[in-house]
Amino acid sequence: MNKKMNKRNLSTACAGLLVCAAQPLIAAEAENPNIVVIFLDDMGYGDLPVTGAIGYPMPNIDRLCNEGMRFTNFYAAQAVSSASRAGLMTGCYPNRIGFAGAIDHTATTGIAQSEETIAEVLKKKNYACGAFGKWHLGHHPQFLPTNNGFDVYYGLPYSNDMWTFHPQAGSYYPNLPMYEGVEIIDPDVTPEDQTQLTTNYTERAVRFMEQNRDKPFFVYLAHSMPHVPLYVSDKFKGKSQQGLYGDVMMEIDWSVGEILKALERLGLADNTLVIFASDHGPWLNYGNNAGSAGGLREGKGGIFEGGQRVPCIMRWTGKIPAGTICNQLASTIDLLPTFARITGAPLPSLPIDGVNILSLMTDTTVTVSPRTHFLYYYHKNDLIAVRNDRFKLVFEHKGRTYNFPPGNDGLPGHVEERHPFEKALYDMRRDPGERYNVIEQYPEVVEELMNVAAEARKDLGDDLTGEKGTGRRAVGRI
Repeated sequence: MNKKMNKRNLSTACAGLLVCAAQPLIAAEAENPNIVVIFLDDMGYGDLPVTGAIGYPMPNIDRLCNEGMRFTNFYAAQAVSSASRAGLMTGCYPNRIGFAGAIDHTATTGIAQSEETIAEVLKKKNYACGAFGKWHLGHHPQFLPTNNGFDVYYGLPYSNDMWTFHPQAGSYYPNLPMYEGVEIIDPDVTPEDQTQLTTNYTERAVRFMEQNRDKPFFVYLAHSMPHVPLYVSDKFKGKSQQGLYGDVMMEIDWSVGEILKALERLGLADNTLVIFASDHGPWLNYGNNAGSAGGLREGKGGIFEGGQRVPCIMRWTGKIPAGTICNQLASTIDLLPTFARITGAPLPSLPIDGVNILSLMTDTTVTVSPRTHFLYYYHKNDLIAVRNDRFKLVFEHKGRTYNFPPGNDGLPGHVEERHPFEKALYDMRRDPGERYNVIEQYPEVVEELMNVAAEARKDLGDDLTGEKGTGRRAVGRI
């Protein structure tokens, strides 16, 4: 099934291959760092104690912040699950590679065989690659992790609410399957099984690190939580002051701690890059079962900051300065080219949108990000907003708003999916909550960002303006 590697010219020359002589540990393949990406589902910007959360301690996340760098302007590729994960895995805006929305059990699409994932890039430098948890890039065999660069996979093919117990879907969803590689090892994940998801994913990831301690490895630990429905093991049930959501977050913090302890036990802590982030913002209409956007506007499913600005923490002992904060612009799509730069692996042969942000990670004196702007696409291919280092231009559009009383205890409240929003300019330095439209005050900024949007439309298209774009690629199909 895995014919992907035969389709590419792996000798493609890229500027990102050159490794600075001032970083000898990065240049030597034998000393390439292990890489662990811990990716949460629906965690909001305000869901960590360091960003304002109260009622549940997260000492291991606090430790990551103290020993690493916290990014304050870090963006998910898109504000919905499949698209966000497609961006993370390929370094592309998801609409470039045909991804939109959150695909489910009826989908006949997934990640195309012509696209290269982080795992496939790192395999060129002999990394062992393991994926544990939620995938959501297609559930048919050709789309699953082990046919896209990963050596092993254990987890759910899509969101944990895509099952028979969904509060709104009636009989639409079948039983929820658990996969090992491309095989279904449990065709009917039960509520009791879900209480063990965080634990099982973590233990599998630790076992993989133990088994591959003598070579560089890449671990993608993609937790199903804190996406609803929320489940927690007895280890943390009732332990927080924020109900079930707080309990779940405490268990996720425990998971981070288990990863850190395993790295120390294996003698690998100093040569492992650990990244902790979320796929997008919180699903706010679930009330006490949802997270917090931390004062940012709106949440999951929209282009306002609460939907796409996410917490991100990186630790790499001796390379990333401890206890630091990066306020520069960066995104999940920047991880793949950064990993390629660190390891000396060739970039994918097809164009990507991510940029190498190693300079931001290792040098706190950098004041200009390699990422000069960010594009906010949503729906199938709507370019809804563009930002630079300071300003964000939002185009007139219809989208999601949570401006209604939320639900509680696992039941959702009302959401308006086609609410009209005006064209607006927001100052991200003074107004990250996007409350004040300053479009009349900065005509030169509007012109600059309109030019960025015009170039983006030529490449990626824009359904709002009817432009097709010349740089989009087809999604994979069975």
